[in-house]
Amino acid sequence: MTGDQGRKALVVRGGWEGHAPVEATDLFVPFLEKNGYEVHRADSPAPYADSAFMSDIDLIVQCYTMGTIEREELRGLEAAIRAGTGMAGWHGGIADSFRNSSDYLHLIGGQFACHPGKDPAERDGSQADNYVPYTVNMLPAASDHPITAGIGDFDLVTEQYWVLTDDYIDVLATTTQKVRPWDPWHREVTSPAIWTRRWGSGRIFVTTPGHSLDVLRNDSVRTIIERGMLWASR
Repeated sequence: MTGDQGRKALVVRGGWEGHAPVEATDLFVPFLEKNGYEVHRADSPAPYADSAFMSDIDLIVQCYTMGTIEREELRGLEAAIRAGTGMAGWHGGIADSFRNSSDYLHLIGGQFACHPGKDPAERDGSQADNYVPYTVNMLPAASDHPITAGIGDFDLVTEQYWVLTDDYIDVLATTTQKVRPWDPWHREVTSPAIWTRRWGSGRIFVTTPGHSLDVLRNDSVRTIIERGMLWASR
């Protein structure tokens, strides 16, 4: 389907299957098509290495947890963003991708470190061991930003990402890791939950909520992702 506005999006999805990369990205493909994008899909970062193809891509939506990226693929990704291609993603699909590449981490500006779990006495060995109640707190900058305008603080029960970042990200929302009796840290830690990053002529959008389909369907999360994709796009 070719968009009326002639824009093209590349959806790269794969890696760890626990984040349901195909089902998760399929939630957003109709939105992209409705907004005039011709959507291309890939199950690896291989297209990033094709400079001719990437030069026509206006938006990359990546949902690729862990995995690896080859040098030529990363070089192509960075060059495309530098030239104006936008990049957007959520949770581990963008903030826990390609751990083998420090240059990728530098490009994105934030890296998953951990997601603190439940009381050890309540754990049963399932993914739900990492689901905790937490709040996404909007910062003043979020009040009139195109991605977050009109969205207030909201609560989730899912994985709460503790991320390692630098100060070249523009943070729109944060989340604070509490100190529980079983935690080894001694004071609360506040991590970015939604951020943007400018890179050359390109824009990058990241939101850390998005572990599962039910979280992606949350009204606030879904709205933020949809707006974030449009904001990042060329």
